[in-house]
Amino acid sequence: MKKFFFSTKQHFSDIGLLILRVAAGAMMMTHGYAKLDNFSTLKDVFGDPIGLGPFVSLLLTIFAEFICSILVMVGFATRFALIPLIITMVVAVFVVHGGDPFAKKELGLIYLSMYGTLMLLGPGKLSIDNMIK
Repeated sequence: MKKFFFSTKQHFSDIGLLILRVAAGAMMMTHGYAKLDNFSTLKDVFGDPIGLGPFVSLLLTIFAEFICSILVMVGFATRFALIPLIITMVVAVFVVHGGDPFAKKELGLIYLSMYGTLMLLGPGKLSIDNMIK
């Protein structure tokens, strides 16, 4: 038991990074899929927080939340895939929900924390990135 709680083995870190990648990707992917599924109704009315137009904003959000989430889950081009996800969460938290109470920003901040951690630590050994390396 002592070894489990006080071990510094890389194996545990890689399993932790795998769990973090899959959890963050799977949960965010559901947000992206919902937008993708309702694309035809959202394309003209989606929020345009940074002035690119609702259609482009929706496309970029779907790309980040759906496509990039899949890449993060499997650990392929992980750090590159995290960039659109981080940008999307920064816009969601500080622009879209900038004036809202903390409770409205909390989920976005949790995602942002997960993505920041993965950006700093990388995908770990249990990833396609590591197999390619």
